[in-house]
Amino acid sequence: MPIEIKELHIRVSVNTPQIGQPGGVRRVASGSNPAADAKEAIVAECVEQVLQIIQNKAER
Repeated sequence: MPIEIKELHIRVSVNTPQIGQPGGVRRVASGSNPAADAKEAIVAECVEQVLQIIQNKAER
């Protein structure tokens, strides 16, 4: 007798990487304006994550 699965629950636990570890937020440039450097680092990390999501979707 075949078994029919009507619902499937998947739970994933993701640990956020710490600064200094691979995948963590990195300093882009060490200029005279720390606020601009921080903003550039955030933008660079966002771009990296978006590209990773696109790559993961392409692999499916």
